[in-house]
Amino acid sequence: MFKKILIANRGEIAVRVLRACREMGIRSVAVFSDVDRASLHVRKSDEAYHIGPATASESYLNIDKILDVARRCGAEAIHPGYGFLSENARFAQACVDAGIKFIGPTAASMEAMGSKTRARQAMEKAGVPFVPGSSRGLDFGETRKMAESIGYPVMLKAAAGGGGKGMRLVRSAAELRSAFDAATSEARRSFGDDEVYVEKYIENPRHIEMQILADEHGHTVYLGERECSVQRRHQKVLEECPSPIVPPEMRRNMGEIAVRVAQAAGYTNAGTVEFLVDQRRNFYFLEMNTRLQVEHPVTELVTGLDLVHLQIRIAAGEPLPFQQEDIALRGHAIECRIYAEDPDNNYFPSPGRISLLEIPAGPGIRRDTGIYEGWTVPIDYDPLLAKLIGYGADREQAIHRLQRALYEYVVAGIKTNIMLFQRILLDPDFRAGKLDTGFLDRLLSQPAPPPGITDDGVDRTAERERVAALAAGIFAAMESASASPKPANGAAANGAVAPGKPSAWKQAARVEALRTI
Repeated sequence: MFKKILIANRGEIAVRVLRACREMGIRSVAVFSDVDRASLHVRKSDEAYHIGPATASESYLNIDKILDVARRCGAEAIHPGYGFLSENARFAQACVDAGIKFIGPTAASMEAMGSKTRARQAMEKAGVPFVPGSSRGLDFGETRKMAESIGYPVMLKAAAGGGGKGMRLVRSAAELRSAFDAATSEARRSFGDDEVYVEKYIENPRHIEMQILADEHGHTVYLGERECSVQRRHQKVLEECPSPIVPPEMRRNMGEIAVRVAQAAGYTNAGTVEFLVDQRRNFYFLEMNTRLQVEHPVTELVTGLDLVHLQIRIAAGEPLPFQQEDIALRGHAIECRIYAEDPDNNYFPSPGRISLLEIPAGPGIRRDTGIYEGWTVPIDYDPLLAKLIGYGADREQAIHRLQRALYEYVVAGIKTNIMLFQRILLDPDFRAGKLDTGFLDRLLSQPAPPPGITDDGVDRTAERERVAALAAGIFAAMESASASPKPANGAAANGAVAPGKPSAWKQAARVEALRTI
């Protein structure tokens, strides 16, 4: 087993990985940019090294700097997390060339699955069902002919893409030229590759993915599906495991095809095979993500497995400690991605200092986070702050626990999307499991409920206003007390809260505010 692992990432995923390292008795090494010097992953790691300015290309995306730190600190392996260099085949190969284990698939597997067009070609040979369309990048003339052949609407997609970039929906031939130009231009800016392919657009599909694990001894298993249909601008917002509409036979069929996909690519470590599912529950291969997913906690809670532990053990050469028949799904888990963004301003990023943080807890609640009270959220990176996950014996209990936790969750000083999840969980279609990739757009097109109405139907607007006024007054007193001279012994007479002890004032504010609510 490795003695030291460098984590080539930041935020909540870096914290998640270093916690796994500590549980396994492995020393963790963090890297950080100028604006992340005080970040949680730096504070919790065993060692931390500065790698450059805030610009990602000069820090978290700089392969030479990261490998230099790995050599200097003596790290035997690198965990890339997700995003940044996690799906960069050049980085995976550079680790191998430097004698450092990359905790993930081989560069060859990444190359095979990283390009959507090459992946489609490989899956066609393996007999995997996929959405009709082209298996290579096309110029405009070829794209027009293909669109006419398969019929509108069609989707243009960047071959090297992900996260909704380089993607355009085209409903008619009149829209094709401008959409093609926009997709190729965005693909070039985002990925340095303007290859774009076309596929048939499936109306109102569900987005369902299958988690797989493969060791380096030829064993591959699937761990069940995740429902990822709640999306905004092709970005996942909420995920759950298992899907509300997947029965055991469909799960087995999807799982077996996911294993076939992985084996066709010679894949090892953790990965995810993504499918589109139409209204008749026919499913089609979409792509493979060659890394750990943001939403992996819901699979962990339902299977009882620790995917990061297993990633590390696979990379260390250990065989999977179980067979397919040993895997069982128990209960239901739902994850909310908490972002620093302003829902009232078109979800624009909301950087700034977190002035107050109230953390939800209680039965069935898990919180993966990269923030703390007093930390300043930078503008330079993805605004994901934390993931709030609710687990229950069934879907209804998971929803109720999440509603309670969201009501407890307070992040002051910046804007967040916490209220959005309260709307989602109250929606009748969501409660009934009637989901597709257009669900969230439909929900957001409707007027929002009054801000004071809670999930029990009670209007608490007046209560919340009173609490806000009370907290404002106490915090003003805190500021005044902080500026006052401190008594020599640091304590006030009569047992009162002493000036110069703002933390005590803050605690008093919290207690009174929570009592009032």
